[in-house]
Parts: sequence; C-alpha cells; structure tokens
Amino acid sequence: MSASAVSKITSEVPKRGGGARYVYNVLRDEILELKLAPGSALDETSLSQRFSMSRSPVREALVRLSANGLVKMLENRSTIVAPINIKTLPRYVEALDYNQRLVTRLAARHRSEDDIPKLTAAAEAYDESCKKGEPLEMSQANKDFHMLIADASQNPYFADSYERLLDEGRRILHLHYTKHRDERDPYPLSTEHYDMIKAIRNQNEDAADKLAHQHTRLFHQRIMDFFKVNYVEDV
Repeated sequence: MSASAVSKITSEVPKRGGGARYVYNVLRDEILELKLAPGSALDETSLSQRFSMSRSPVREALVRLSANGLVKMLENRSTIVAPINIKTLPRYVEALDYNQRLVTRLAARHRSEDDIPKLTAAAEAYDESCKKGEPLEMSQANKDFHMLIADASQNPYFADSYERLLDEGRRILHLHYTKHRDERDPYPLSTEHYDMIKAIRNQNEDAADKLAHQHTRLFHQRIMDFFKVNYVEDV
C-alpha cells in the first residue's frame, strides 16, 4: 500500500471510538467488492498497522464480519475471507428460499401501516441504484429492501438469520452486477418488489410466499446463467 493510501486511511479513522466500526465497514466493502479475494488471509497485526490502531478493534471487527458470514475464523486462530464455494450454492439457495418465503409471509401477517411507505421508498431507491449501475450500491439497496420486509415480519430471530444470508449473497450479486455494468440496460427493472409490497399491504400471506419463492428462483437462475459463462474454474 502506498504512503498516500496509508495517510488517507489514517486521516479517516475516527479519532475517538468507533474504530472497530470503521474497520468493519472498510473490510466489509472490500470483501463485497471482491477487492479482498475469497480465501485470502486477514492478519490482525498487518491490519492493525494498516489502520494505525491496536489489535483490539481489529479483532472486534473480524468477529462481527465472521457473524455476518463474510470471514471465517479458523481453529489455528487465523482468519480468512470466507470462500465462495459453487458446490454449496444449491444449499445456500435452499436456505435463502425458505427464509425469504417465511419472513415475507410473516410480513404480510404482521405488517403495520407504517411499513408500506417504507417498503415503497426502498423499492424506488433500488430502482435508482440500478440506473446508476454501481454494484455495491445496488446490492446494498436490494438488502435494505428485503430487510425492511424482515423487520415487518416482527420476528428478530428469523430477521437475523435472513440478514446473514443476504450478506453472503451480496458477493455473488456483485460478480453479476460488475460483469454486466457496461451493458445497455443491464438491469431491467421488474415489478417483483412492488408485487411483494402489494401482497404484504393486502395481508395476502399465500401471495407473499409465492412471490418470495419466485424472487429466489430468479436470483438462482441469474447466478447460474452467470457461472455457466464466467469464472467457473476460478471461483
């Protein structure tokens, strides 16, 4: 890393408190953008030097990243960026599908009137991010929308597990978004998010469940189409 890059990081680190949060945010974005390759080592000492802080906040950030499924802490006390294993993708999609259907169904059952305008605003924000074509912003906007559904389900236990699945899937989405970012209209906007909002607003649990399942299948199909053409050997 160049001296100017180190200086920039040092100047941006919170002066009082928030060090762990800062390290978490920086490493999270680098992992999601694949600047830190899957399987690469994350050494606490090197990270402490990079961020000009003690190992304690670095360790705290790594623990949080581990809880989000973005890093893996090994038995020998070393830490690596969580690998992307294409062989386990069907199991991931299976878990995502059941969790997504469940929180969306529960959102239709338990939603409040305040939830609907929040969901609509989040769906519109995702549409705007697609127009910009910035992969990290797009995956964050997509997560924000679905986590509002999870919040509307009023079940924090399912919401927590759902968030971890969404975080793990963001790296896969990033591959897809980045590959197609320069194509003309690469992210055609569908009505799926708005259809889900309608089912939730109408408290139609069966429709919400069905739409959530279709949403997972679309994600799965797009990712499989991507891997059939790109990077299968490398990933």
